[in-house]
Amino acid sequence: MRFALAAVFGAVLTGAVVIPGLPATLHQQAPLSASRPAGHADPHDDAFRGAGLPSADAVASSLRKTAGRLTAAVDNALDVVEDARHELSGKLAHATDGHGYEKHPRLTIYELIHRSEHTTRFAKVVDEHPSIVKLLNSTAANYTLFAPTNEAFKDLPDADDHAPDKHFVEALLKYHIGLGEYPARRILSTHTIPTALDEKALDGEPQRLRTSIGLGGVTVNFYSKVVAANFEATNGIVHGVNNILVPPPTAGRLISLFPGQFSTLLLASEKTDFAKYIHSVKLVGSTVFAPTNAAFQRLGLKANAFLFNTEAGRKYLAALLRYHVSPNATLYSDAYYDKTGGDGDSEAEGLKRAHYNLPTLLGDARVRVSIVSWGPVSAIEVNGYSHVTVRDGPAKNGAIQVVDKVLIPPCKHKGPKKPDDTKDIEVEDLKRSLAPYV
Repeated sequence: MRFALAAVFGAVLTGAVVIPGLPATLHQQAPLSASRPAGHADPHDDAFRGAGLPSADAVASSLRKTAGRLTAAVDNALDVVEDARHELSGKLAHATDGHGYEKHPRLTIYELIHRSEHTTRFAKVVDEHPSIVKLLNSTAANYTLFAPTNEAFKDLPDADDHAPDKHFVEALLKYHIGLGEYPARRILSTHTIPTALDEKALDGEPQRLRTSIGLGGVTVNFYSKVVAANFEATNGIVHGVNNILVPPPTAGRLISLFPGQFSTLLLASEKTDFAKYIHSVKLVGSTVFAPTNAAFQRLGLKANAFLFNTEAGRKYLAALLRYHVSPNATLYSDAYYDKTGGDGDSEAEGLKRAHYNLPTLLGDARVRVSIVSWGPVSAIEVNGYSHVTVRDGPAKNGAIQVVDKVLIPPCKHKGPKKPDDTKDIEVEDLKRSLAPYV
């Protein structure tokens, strides 16, 4: 490597290498010998060289000395780089207590977080819950712990009078523990991860974490970033995250936190008293297909005026909202909690395809969902024309799939809706589709 670098630098000095970005005049370096005027004698004769120009022997000697100095400089630079690399490795090893990216057959997840100076606050909370200590020490199964660093606790009060309920804290801790081993490479092709938190609102199914890959790395539940990965233990993997993962609230509460995207949906819920209705329905999980403001706008002025500004329209609006909730069927892009007795079909090799025909709160009207996944990429289509733009929002009582078009049940007197059927829909067509359910 040293000789290669020396050769490159030597070539640059002799003008053999063109350096990108330099003006053309700088690329045209002066030759090492003067051009021979016409009629002059042999240019190799030193007597005929221009005044002050070096001889060929002098040039060769100079180049040899330059090459020697260059080689020494490159050697010195490489030594500096090597020293810096060792210093950085030492700092990384210190930062992780020497356990980064290595297998530790004698250390459990619990022991790893106790040995790291960066997870002391999380380890202290774990120590207050014997069941969590037992779980993280158990070698009966493998787990993936998303451990908040000390920095994640900086805004939390230390005073005992602000201590949250012990049962809530235990649930929160369980929500940081993924079931199974998910190293970084596996997370790249994973959309959601089941956790040790068994959610009553999901009939005891594991509450899930949502993972996504972006330019900034891996993000969990939209807001917590993985800042250190793949710390291996005898019973699984530890990833460091920069925010505490809080078990999600209900779907309705989550949607209300984002009025910039869902103010029209929230207005529809308010006008139809939908919250009161949904609380009267016994649900064991659900999937909410949440149309954005743009999705409602796509319906057109006439349809929106009818739905939101007329007494008759509100009955149709209520029916429309019910069609966007699939009861007892919690569908993620890579998992399905089916409490309906129905089924879906999928293929699990390479390109994954899954098709579901989900019930809704609108009588016998159903939504057809098709999912195609390849590694970290997934495409979800609903009813053949609406697409999920934000997938797998975890909620206490189900999952939220954000859609770019309002879902309208197929008219019983016509075939399936076509892709453009919801754009600027005529009021009579809207009424015809919803009339059997109003």
